Amino acid sequence: MSDDRDGASRRKSWQEGPTDGGWLALTDDELLYRIEALKPDHSHDSTLMAVVRSNRHFFIRQEAAKKIADRDLLNEHSEDRHIGQILVRRMTRDEDVAYLEKLMADTRHLEVRKAADAQLKLIRAKRQK
Repeated sequence: MSDDRDGASRRKSWQEGPTDGGWLALTDDELLYRIEALKPDHSHDSTLMAVVRSNRHFFIRQEAAKKIADRDLLNEHSEDRHIGQILVRRMTRDEDVAYLEKLMADTRHLEVRKAADAQLKLIRAKRQK
């Protein structure tokens, strides 16, 4: 049986508030406001990716991931359970099926597996229509 401290040590630590500059220098509240205020046709994917790669709280990183227009940018973060959930929920094309099936087989995170399974069911239901 594993020690509770083992699970905690594998989690990415997060840092509250301002960090190294740009949007990351904003407080959590200001950063969330900026992220939520983005229009669908924004040009801030690189800034949002900096937030995703940061050590900010997972909720802030998830909100940034939700707003990234070029979803392929998130592929390198599929092993991050918080970003992986956002990534799979945005997949709808037939060619995404193989990726989702592979992700379900490979991920160690139950949340990502469940999100991938739910998305596969949606894709399959759309095919049957």
